[in-house]
Amino acid sequence: MARSKEAVSGQGTQLSQTDASASAATFGRRGALEVRLAQTPEEIDAAQALRYHVFYEEMSATPDPTALATRRDMDRFDDICDHLLVIDHKLAEGWEGDGVPPQAVVGCYRLLRQEVADAHGGFYTAGEYDIEPLLARARKEGLRFLELGRSCVLPAYRNKPTVELLWHGIGHYIAMHGLDVMFGCASFETTDPDELALPLSYLYHEFLTPDEWYVRALDDQYVEMNRMTREEIDLRGALRALPPMIKGYIRAGCYIGDGAVVDSQFGTTDVLILFPVSRINDRYFTKFANK
Repeated sequence: MARSKEAVSGQGTQLSQTDASASAATFGRRGALEVRLAQTPEEIDAAQALRYHVFYEEMSATPDPTALATRRDMDRFDDICDHLLVIDHKLAEGWEGDGVPPQAVVGCYRLLRQEVADAHGGFYTAGEYDIEPLLARARKEGLRFLELGRSCVLPAYRNKPTVELLWHGIGHYIAMHGLDVMFGCASFETTDPDELALPLSYLYHEFLTPDEWYVRALDDQYVEMNRMTREEIDLRGALRALPPMIKGYIRAGCYIGDGAVVDSQFGTTDVLILFPVSRINDRYFTKFANK
């Protein structure tokens, strides 16, 4: 989901706030594929290299000088986040170094818990959306938020088994830390919202955050999503126009924030995903964790 625009040097990247014993645990395995948290700085570096390949080489993100020189997608959040990895152990055969070889990391997510964000300057999403009312509610009601970001998977692994492993890992992480709400930004691969009139209008009319969860894009970045009336929407066409990740989220029970945001650096139009854990559809629950 969320992508940060501020790239900095990766020197000194450290494992995040999760304790060492939890970091070492595997969350699940399907054949040669395993989902778990990064255990070494080298594995975090492999995730950054994967992100660079997907965002800058495959997609249309524009690298700054640091990203171009290092061929890494990095920012200040990497040092404080947990990094969820999908590892293909077939690609690690014969490896004798620490952790796994970089080429074995085929998918990743970046996870930022609220208490960690509060201690280190806040969430990335606050740069695009006014999330303070949500955080105020969280503090009042004792809710704990998790920001999902920097999700990417190599093309050959963009299939149901890999995506379900990632979701399964997130589910175990939620249970491990007693988290209540997931959120972050998901993207369409265009910077022209007019091209997205159908899917944006569909998300606005069908999945807009209700009053108790309402969140809106910042005024200076707000892009209207209500571009067609509900009656004008072709449901099948709208579903076909949704990226697979967004489609999976709405089928599982998420809400969508009010207003899209154009991210010129990454060549995308972003929408906010808000996902109270209590709303996870039973059909999808086992993809996150066991009840």
